[in-house]
Amino acid sequence: MVAVLSPYTNAEAAKPSKTFVNDDDRFMALRDAAMHDDAAQADEYAAALAQYTIPSYVDYYRLKTRLRTASADEFKNFLSKYEGSAIADRLRNDWLLLLGQRGEWDTFDVQYPQFVVADDTQVKCYALLSKATKQQKVATEARALLTAPRDYGAGCYSLVTYLSASGQFSDNDLWAQMRIAAENGAQPLAQRLARLLEIGDKRITQVFEKPALMLKKAPESDKVAHELYILALGRQAKADPQDAADTLSRFSAKFSESERAQAWAQIALQAALKLQPEALGYWQRTEGATLSLEGYQWRVRTALREGDWKLVKSAIAAMPASLKSDPAWVYWLARALMTEGKTEEAQVMFASIGDQLQFYGQLALEERGQKIGVPLTIKPVTAEELAPIQANPGLQRALKFYAMNLRFEGTREWNWELRKMSERQHIAAAEFARQNELLDRMVNTSDRTKGELDFSQRYPTPFNDSMYKTTQALGLDMAWVYGLIRQESRFVMKAKSNVGASGLMQIMPATARYVAKKIGLGNFLPEQVNDVDTNIALGTNYLNMVLTDLGGSQALASAAYNAGPGRPRAWRASLTRPVEGAIFAETIPFSETRGYVKNVLSNATYYAALFEKKPQSLKARLGVVVPKGMSATDSDLP
Repeated sequence: MVAVLSPYTNAEAAKPSKTFVNDDDRFMALRDAAMHDDAAQADEYAAALAQYTIPSYVDYYRLKTRLRTASADEFKNFLSKYEGSAIADRLRNDWLLLLGQRGEWDTFDVQYPQFVVADDTQVKCYALLSKATKQQKVATEARALLTAPRDYGAGCYSLVTYLSASGQFSDNDLWAQMRIAAENGAQPLAQRLARLLEIGDKRITQVFEKPALMLKKAPESDKVAHELYILALGRQAKADPQDAADTLSRFSAKFSESERAQAWAQIALQAALKLQPEALGYWQRTEGATLSLEGYQWRVRTALREGDWKLVKSAIAAMPASLKSDPAWVYWLARALMTEGKTEEAQVMFASIGDQLQFYGQLALEERGQKIGVPLTIKPVTAEELAPIQANPGLQRALKFYAMNLRFEGTREWNWELRKMSERQHIAAAEFARQNELLDRMVNTSDRTKGELDFSQRYPTPFNDSMYKTTQALGLDMAWVYGLIRQESRFVMKAKSNVGASGLMQIMPATARYVAKKIGLGNFLPEQVNDVDTNIALGTNYLNMVLTDLGGSQALASAAYNAGPGRPRAWRASLTRPVEGAIFAETIPFSETRGYVKNVLSNATYYAALFEKKPQSLKARLGVVVPKGMSATDSDLP
């Protein structure tokens, strides 16, 4: 047989032609092309979308594929054409990153003040770098900004390099950054810093990957060797805090007083994260050490777990102002003052956060002798108030994106419009979200108000009949279940997490199969997890299982629902004494689970107030968490 030569290349022949049902399909293809920097495809799809209902995004995705080759005029024309829009601000973010990378500071300085969202750490680093190139002093601002290596990128690396070269950052600043890198496992950052300190990559690799090898012998006598040894102690403590502590004790005389404090701080943080009671003793040796933001907070958390109120007070006092003003630390400092009999001073602090509608605001309210209730119902939204909200182009774009399951774009548009609104307009926008069955937007929008409060928006109760029947049958607290759903999915029925959890109660596939089998749900299929009634049945039954397993503690069971039942069992087992539930919640070592438990139980307290029509106690809901095998007595209660 004679082969017939095709007029197309093999690559072209292998590439299937796309067919589109409508312009929405074509727009999705344009977006995908932009995500893959495919300029040719993006141009083709965009040309066919000349009459699309959201032209700004068509133009944005087309331009996005060639950001590096686009002229300044193209950026300016887009920004002028779509001035004041969310997508224009997004493009300005993209352009500022390019301008910073290229060092085009004149244009950067014109555009940066117009960047509204201003939430990009790299752009902030470039802004400081621009100032520094003009001989402005920015070291203090840089130290406050450079705390989370995962957000650094090229902009922050360039800032650190410039500040070091220009003398604004000393070697001590670089070593402080090195400790942050080691604490966060950010080896690439550590290697960049090492070059500035003229340290070879091999030494950094050993610190990160083989710290135990370095610690087998005493440190050498020079400053660099001491600093690297301290880093290695922190890295070894991630695996075995006791071994690191023994090593430091053995060679303690080799270090100066300030070096010893710094070394103990590295070990103390890792021991604290493992909830080891020995961490308290380590922290007590850190006087004068420079801590990371996590270090400052875990020193307090360790003191709370071990009941050392004197250290709670001094550790909060030593925090930087950015942390000290957080409601959590305002509350715990006030509690520490109460143990000293400084009731009047403590009550002033409780009052300063008692009007905040969150976990620590609720606890502060109870410390002032009040219970947690529901505010008076506000005046309903009128048709006249709703009309401009319904006609708002940005919110209409958001609805369009949500209908296409483009939640990221939809939320960007929605939140952009909220920036321009009064509290009353927020309430109207939340009502608009309710009318369009966007309960997550309703909750999040209504949550922003401080003066006008509508708890029917903030704490909705969809699927009430199904929820009531299921929770009644199990003897489960319905307020708690609603509190958990509000945190898990914000009532998005088809919500799916990045780890595969699905539906209202965000159930993992393996958990769904396990519970379905346990409760005798015959012929269960994975896709059934998004059916509302099935999701509620699976989620509530699983919640009831972990609640029973963990002794009826909602704090422990909420943690188990988020992190798996094994972890809260281990966290409880590490306790040396019964602790109030608020202390247990604050000292959960996973930041996501820590916030989750606090939010779930705060939500549940408000739901209970709504259902029972009377004030509630969050402290009673939190209860006391008792180590397995121990019993709580009245003396254990605060």
